[in-house]
Amino acid sequence: MSGNKSFHDYGVLPSALIWDGGLLFIPLWVVSEITLEQTFHLPPIGSAGMRAIAPVKDATLRLRGLLVGPERYAWKLALETQAEAAQRGTAAAALTNALAGAVGAPGLAAGGLVVATSMTIRTDMQVKQLTFAATSARREALDVSLTLEHVPRPSPLGKLLDVAAIGVGALADFG
Repeated sequence: MSGNKSFHDYGVLPSALIWDGGLLFIPLWVVSEITLEQTFHLPPIGSAGMRAIAPVKDATLRLRGLLVGPERYAWKLALETQAEAAQRGTAAAALTNALAGAVGAPGLAAGGLVVATSMTIRTDMQVKQLTFAATSARREALDVSLTLEHVPRPSPLGKLLDVAAIGVGALADFG
């Protein structure tokens, strides 16, 4: 760690990964807190068909961590760029829409950002709030706080990714 003045070491695997479905992967190496808040809705009164397509929960994911090292300003810009781009549509949306259409499975399309942590893997995420802070206590590091909202399309893909997150979490525990 010679020359590293941030006092934080990069791990083998990032604590969180935010991806737009294209070329822009943003690893968050030093995540101090991950919070997943889910609000469940009472089922609507009506036909069973309406209940099947209505969303049953809202999910908010909060990440707190650090952007460390000389790349911290580049990661800051990348996070800001991704947050703005996700509002207009991401590469993930274009790619999965094309693939799902090609195989005749429109219910498997995803959009928004993809967020992978040991707790959960979510597609269809939108950045609701992004905060950066610099302190004298941490040299060569920026505190970052993200609040992401899950805005899913009705599909079985979300549940499949929740099951996959269990495997990712188990692998991270062994690493």
